[in-house]
Amino acid sequence: MNDYWPWWAGAAGLALVTINYAIATDRSFGVSGAWDRVLHWRTERRVERANAQITDDAVLLEALAAATAGPLGAPPLAPASHPAAPGDGGTPGADRLPPAEASSSMARLLPAPLVSQVGLLLSILVGGWVAAVTSGRFQLRLDMGEGFRQIVTDKPTEMIAALFVGGVLVGFGTRLAGGCSSGHGLNGCGRLQPVSIVATAVFFGTAVLVSFLLWKVI
Repeated sequence: MNDYWPWWAGAAGLALVTINYAIATDRSFGVSGAWDRVLHWRTERRVERANAQITDDAVLLEALAAATAGPLGAPPLAPASHPAAPGDGGTPGADRLPPAEASSSMARLLPAPLVSQVGLLLSILVGGWVAAVTSGRFQLRLDMGEGFRQIVTDKPTEMIAALFVGGVLVGFGTRLAGGCSSGHGLNGCGRLQPVSIVATAVFFGTAVLVSFLLWKVI
């Protein structure tokens, strides 16, 4: 690994990561969303505990019966069952239980487990470190490289200010667009979502324009 991988190998790797994550969690992933959730892990844990109760069918039925019986002063009502049609061999009362499909569909609407977000961020960090070490390019540095010094600035204070402003703009754009380049570009475009296709086109179009201005005009 003395050189960078070819583009097709990187594309295949990203595709495998996206597909495996979708199969394992049944959800899309995004780096910015994962980072935000990990930073607010206390709030996320409370939300997960509340969601666990919501997706429990027995808890839902019990809460619904208590809420119905309380204001009316009546005993809790059992969920109504529809009479079986003539000739129907179904078991009486079997339709009182919510279908498994409803529970699974409700679970898919909830956010991915917080532990999966931590694993995603750690995997990105460890994967980058392993790639740099095995290729012999790993080194600690406090600047952004020769290209940044030539195009933007070679002064440490201005470099930090530029990176800070750029980070704020990236965060603002991510919130405004409802996702980052990984969420829209990898997952959204992979699922042919129109919003993600438009967002990704704007991402890359802006990047190409800015790169052209920096290298050819400025």
